[in-house]
Amino acid sequence: MTLPVARLPADWAPGAASLAERIVLITGAAGGLGRASALACAKAGATVLLADRKARALEPVYDEIAALPGAPQPVLQPMDLQGATPLEYQGFAESVERQLGRLDGIVHAAVKMEGLTPLAMLSPEEWITTLHVDLSAPFLLTQACLPLLLAREDSAVVFVLDDPERMGRAHWGAYGVAKAGLEGLASILHEETDATSLRVHALVPAPMRTGLRRTIWTGEDPAMIATPEAAANAVLYLLSPDARGARGKVLDLREPANSPG
Repeated sequence: MTLPVARLPADWAPGAASLAERIVLITGAAGGLGRASALACAKAGATVLLADRKARALEPVYDEIAALPGAPQPVLQPMDLQGATPLEYQGFAESVERQLGRLDGIVHAAVKMEGLTPLAMLSPEEWITTLHVDLSAPFLLTQACLPLLLAREDSAVVFVLDDPERMGRAHWGAYGVAKAGLEGLASILHEETDATSLRVHALVPAPMRTGLRRTIWTGEDPAMIATPEAAANAVLYLLSPDARGARGKVLDLREPANSPG
């Protein structure tokens, strides 16, 4: 990894209002890590902007958050990351400013990956669309929202990576290239904003029970894999002021190589 590695403090636990008065945008909020992060942020007091391709897919998450006692009302922000133009990303940011007036964080949890495929068999369309959703879209959305983020006293962007030891191996295709590029994007953005109020973070989750993992590891028993809640707890940490010491680093949730088991 090009970014320094950080670990989640062993004694860290989210406070009931650790994100109170904050507004957080989460892409890929309809399922997996995005959904778990949206619920965790709402429980911590944040107003959550739920972004995904279709509003209907977001409605169950919206209802879950709306049912949480005392949680701020979430906001549905349907957006097709694959098909959006640069002007539409800018319009999206302007819509956030009009509706809410500010933005304190972005979690890039949306992902596109159709399965392991040799490069020789990967269609040009799949290459282009995967790179767009997994790399270009996080750049375009972050760039459009930068003025809102930089206007806050403390803000954060979280880029979700994948196990870097696998991303350069055979058959990971456009997804592997995109995740490697995403770490580079995080590194460059950190260098350019290190003297500002915006914190840039990257996150490498441990194996999670998600739709993406089911696509890749088809023969795996899901019951043996942890749910995304632990990674969502780490997202909550990175969005909070407690993570100032982890800015410009990748928070690695995998077990250290020398750990037993």
